Amino acid sequence: MALVTTAEVCDANPQLILSGELRALQPAFQIYGRRQVFSGPIVTLKVFEDNVLVREFLEEKGNGRVLVVDGGGSLRCAILGGNPVVQAQNNGWAGIVVNGCIRDVDEINGCDIGVRALASHPMKANKKGMGEKHVPINIAGTRICDGEWLYADTDGILISRTELSV
Repeated sequence: MALVTTAEVCDANPQLILSGELRALQPAFQIYGRRQVFSGPIVTLKVFEDNVLVREFLEEKGNGRVLVVDGGGSLRCAILGGNPVVQAQNNGWAGIVVNGCIRDVDEINGCDIGVRALASHPMKANKKGMGEKHVPINIAGTRICDGEWLYADTDGILISRTELSV
């Protein structure tokens, strides 16, 4: 989304908002990482206080995708840390959105990748490998499906059923 803000996209597409094809996440997320503006096709993951599947996804080539993780909104531990974010950056992921907590904030803020999360927390997650990949998730008042598109900047996060031509 070159030089077009999420606010401009919303202003230019009232019909997509009305139809539900373009949705905005509720403003619950903190901004981390050096890339404040990012976009890409979505890969969904649903976990709870377990980061094994998060790490597995980020070990794959990202090809400009955005990993959207429904961590159940847990504020009891971090499901994403610095090492996986460095790996995601090196593997070509555009960004990561976590409905939960992260840790190693200084390390993450040094990475050229976009990261959004509810908060930071020093405790690490469980490592049981529990969760669901590529399933519809509901975070920040919005249903998100695998393959939809995410657009993020300092104003907020948009979800679109298709890639927007801007």
